[in-house]
Amino acid sequence: MRSGQRIDAIEPESIGEEMELLPGDILVSINGQPVEDVLDYRFLCRDEYLELLIRRGDEEAVFEVEKDEDEDLGLVFDNGLMDEYRSCGNHCIFCFIDQMPPGMRETLYFKDDDARLSFLQGNYVTLTNLSDHDMERIIRYRLEPINISVHTTDPELRVRMLANRKAGESLKKIDELYRAGIEMNGQIVLCEGINDGEKLKQTIRDLSRYLPYFKSLSVVPVGLTKFREHLYPLHPVSEKTLNETIDIVEAFQREIYPEWGLHFVHASDEFYLNTGREVPEAERYDGYLQIENGVGMRRLLEDEFDEALAARAGDDRKRHVTVVTGKLAERFMGGILDRFREKFPNVRADLAGIVNRFFGETITVSGLITGQDLIAQLKGRDLGSEILITVNMLRNGENVLLDDLTTDDVEAALGVKVRVTGTSGGELLAALLGEESHLTSYRSYPEWEQR
Repeated sequence: MRSGQRIDAIEPESIGEEMELLPGDILVSINGQPVEDVLDYRFLCRDEYLELLIRRGDEEAVFEVEKDEDEDLGLVFDNGLMDEYRSCGNHCIFCFIDQMPPGMRETLYFKDDDARLSFLQGNYVTLTNLSDHDMERIIRYRLEPINISVHTTDPELRVRMLANRKAGESLKKIDELYRAGIEMNGQIVLCEGINDGEKLKQTIRDLSRYLPYFKSLSVVPVGLTKFREHLYPLHPVSEKTLNETIDIVEAFQREIYPEWGLHFVHASDEFYLNTGREVPEAERYDGYLQIENGVGMRRLLEDEFDEALAARAGDDRKRHVTVVTGKLAERFMGGILDRFREKFPNVRADLAGIVNRFFGETITVSGLITGQDLIAQLKGRDLGSEILITVNMLRNGENVLLDDLTTDDVEAALGVKVRVTGTSGGELLAALLGEESHLTSYRSYPEWEQR
C-alpha cells in the first residue's frame, strides 16, 4: 500500500471541511505527485486546480479542488514537517548543545541540521547532510534564503571545526546554490586562534564572490558555558581579537559597499558591547538581514525606543518597575532608562543585570537567563509592582523559561507580577508605562544556534 501523510485535524470552515475529510484520513498524493513532506505539500498546493488522492481505511478516492492560488486547504498534520526532523551529524568544537548541563528537557539536546527548517524557520544548516535529491528540491522549489553555518571556507579547517569528514566537500554546495541563483545568508562562529585573523579574512573574501546571491554574512563570538569538561579546549574571545575582528569586518564593508550596495559582512552586537565601541548606524545593517543572529539588535531597539519616546508627551504618572536584562546589555539599557526618566520622572524604572550562574558567567545575553537565576538574584529586592523580562527568555508561545520554571513560578517566588515585553523599542516603552502591546520576538541568539 502506498504511503502518505496522516491528517491530524481539519480546520473549521476550510476547504478540507467542505470536502468532508476526517482526522485519520491519509493524503496520498496531490496531482499525482507523492507528498514527501511539508515542502511538497506547500508547493503542490499552490496550483489553483488540485486532485487529492485520499485513503480512508482500505479505500482510496480522488477529490477535485478549485481554489485561489494562496488559499489553504485547512489540513493539519501531526508533525509540522510531515517527516522526521533531520539531526546534525557534526561534532562542532563550539557546539552550544554539547555544553548543556544534564537533566534539562529532552528537546534542548536535539541538534537539528535540516535545510527545510532553514527555509521555514530561519535555522542555520551546515550542508553536510544534504543529498543530491535535497539540493534538487531546494533549487526546484526556490527554497530561499538558505542560512548556512559556514565558519570557514578552508576545507581542511572546516573538517576540523565541524569534526565531519564531509564538511570540506560540502562547501561545493554553495557553488551549486549560487549557479541556481538561490539567495543565501551565512554565519561564522569565531573561535580565537582557529578561524580568526587571516583565516577570517579569507573566508569573507571567498564568500563575497557569491554576491549578490549571498546576501549577508554574520560573525559571532563563540559562546562558552561552564559545562565543557572533555570538550575541545576553547577560551572566550579576547578584547584584542574582538577589536581586530571589528576592524576586519568594517574594512570589508568599505570595500564591498561601493560595488554592490550591500555591506555584506557584519559583526554581531557582542563585539561592540564587549569592547565599548559604538554600534554601526542603521544603514550599515542592510535592512537587518541577520537581526535574529544578534546583528543590529541594539541599534534597532535604541532607534525604535527613541522614536517612540519622542512621539510621547511626558506626564506625571507614578509607577515602579524593574527591568531585567543580561549583563551584556546592562550598560546600554541603563542609557535607555536614563532617557526615559527625563520624560517620565515619576516612573521609577530600576535595572537588574542578571549574572548567568546557570550556564556560567561568560554567557551574558538576556535570552539565556533561567528562572532560577531570576529568583535567586532578585529575591529580597524592592522590585516595585512588576518586573519586565524579554519574550526571548521564554519558549516560543509559552511562559516557560529554559530551566522549565514558568513566569507563574517566578511571580510566586518574588511576590510581583512578571510582565513579558516584546523586542521592539515601542513595546519596551509601552511596558515601562504599564500599557499593553503585542509581543514580537527574535527566533534565537548567536550562542544558542551555533551549528
